[in-house]
Amino acid sequence: QVQLVESGGGLVQAGGSLRLSCASSGRTFSRYAMAWFRQAPGKEREFVAAITRSGITPYYTDPVKGRFTISRDNAKNTLYLQMNSLKPEDTAAYYCAASRNLEIFTTQGAYDYWGQGTQVTVSS
Repeated sequence: QVQLVESGGGLVQAGGSLRLSCASSGRTFSRYAMAWFRQAPGKEREFVAAITRSGITPYYTDPVKGRFTISRDNAKNTLYLQMNSLKPEDTAAYYCAASRNLEIFTTQGAYDYWGQGTQVTVSS
C-alpha cells in the first residue's frame, strides 16, 4: 500500500511560479513510475507529466512543455512539479499518482495509487 500526500498548491498571479510536492509513505517509492494529473472545475482529470522510476526520463503534455518540470528524489520518497510561467488555464486541483507499470502511461487507469490533491489557482 502506498499513501501519497500532495502539498505546495496555492493562489498565484499569472506568470508566477509554484512548486508542488508529493510525499510517499513506505520504502518502495523507487519501484513506481510517478505522474501528475490535474482536474479543472467541470472538466475531466487530465495528464500533466510523468517520470520513470529512475527519474531519468520525463514526459509532458504539450500545454505545459517548457513551463513545468517533473522530478523525483527517491532517497526522500518525494515527487515534485515545478510550475513556471503559470497561466489562468493552469487552475485546477493537482493530483500525484503512482504506477507499478514499467512504462509511462498518460491514462488514469494505469495508475494504482492517488493522492487527495492540492489546489492551484492562477489569477489573471
